[in-house]
Amino acid sequence: MNNLIIDQAFTDQNFSSQKLPAREYDNCTFVSCDFSNTDMSVVTFLECRFEYCNFSSTLMKEASFQEVVFIECKMLGVDFSVCNDFMFSVEFGTCNLDYSSFHGFVIKNTEFTNCSLKETDFTEANLTASIFNNCDLTNAIFDNTIAEKVDFRTAKNFVIDPESNRLKKARFDKSTLIWLLSKYDLIIE
Repeated sequence: MNNLIIDQAFTDQNFSSQKLPAREYDNCTFVSCDFSNTDMSVVTFLECRFEYCNFSSTLMKEASFQEVVFIECKMLGVDFSVCNDFMFSVEFGTCNLDYSSFHGFVIKNTEFTNCSLKETDFTEANLTASIFNNCDLTNAIFDNTIAEKVDFRTAKNFVIDPESNRLKKARFDKSTLIWLLSKYDLIIE
């Protein structure tokens, strides 16, 4: 069986509840594919693009993602913290990442644009220089998180305690400063 798949396009494929073989996908495109409840452990994706795919509850233990783009994907409850962190590089556009986890994971320079990240766990993650562009972070968990140089200017609904997270040079809009001070139960008018 060929362990290297190059320049292939996969459309409307159903991989749901399957175990993907340990392969390397290089410069492949996946459109409207269902990976829900799929075990893609130890699979490598290099310079791949996923559009309109469902990754809900997908197992990604030691999966590798290098220069991978996710567009309008449903990724509910995905545990990225078990992925292979070597050269991990992804970009998320208009994705639903609610209830996902990046706990203790290094995701520097990651761009999240128009994403829903409700109750997503960033505990002990390294988000250095990442961007949350127009993202909803309702009840997202930031605890002992490295968020230095992170751009939160257009993010909304986040609560981040500056005393328990590293925020040096992080960028915020003036109107969102209340979310940084929420633990003090202040009345700001």
